[in-house]
Amino acid sequence: MALGLIGKKLGMTKVYTDKGVAVSVTVVDVSGNTVIQVKQSAGKDGYTAVQVGYGDQKEFRVTKPAMGHFTKHGVSTPKRHIKEFRLASDDQLPAADAKLDASLFSAGQWVDVIGTTKGKGFQGVMKRWNFSGQPATHGHMMHRRPGSIGCRLTPGLVWKNQKMPGHDGCERVTTQNLKVIQSRPEDGILLISGAVPGNKGSIVVVRPAKKKPAPAK
Repeated sequence: MALGLIGKKLGMTKVYTDKGVAVSVTVVDVSGNTVIQVKQSAGKDGYTAVQVGYGDQKEFRVTKPAMGHFTKHGVSTPKRHIKEFRLASDDQLPAADAKLDASLFSAGQWVDVIGTTKGKGFQGVMKRWNFSGQPATHGHMMHRRPGSIGCRLTPGLVWKNQKMPGHDGCERVTTQNLKVIQSRPEDGILLISGAVPGNKGSIVVVRPAKKKPAPAK
């Protein structure tokens, strides 16, 4: 895994490319990312990683063990969200007091965005699993129901993982291979093509894409 950023989804808008093509983008606020702890494989941790914090938090809302962790590593203001990014080697580690911003990603770079999807409550199989439904003709009494879920013959049971009505949404989802249209370090935002998981104001993690090549340095 490579170093990424924690951000807040602000909403969607449109921007125009140099050729005048309108592109739908999601605006992600990544300002205030701070390196909390740097872990080295040669140290007592035994692996290489960077612990990143995002969003200021009041001290009285933080537990004493967590506050001790922030104080130990010289973080004056506690952070609301913490994410650890593993790195391949110690050579990729940033400085312990480094400030991370939108310049970590460049325009045209491919990224993966991790977030929690919108909650949709209890839903039927057509909306939850995209079932096509049953006949809607006259005389038929089951239009949006799943139909038979098992059989009375051997083994006479309902198999595990049968798609059924139930709670939909509120799941951790990774949307892969999205392109960074604009990176604005001065504004602390990233403009990422397409939609990313979650509501407005939800927390997301932006990392370099795993299935696309990294930009040439």
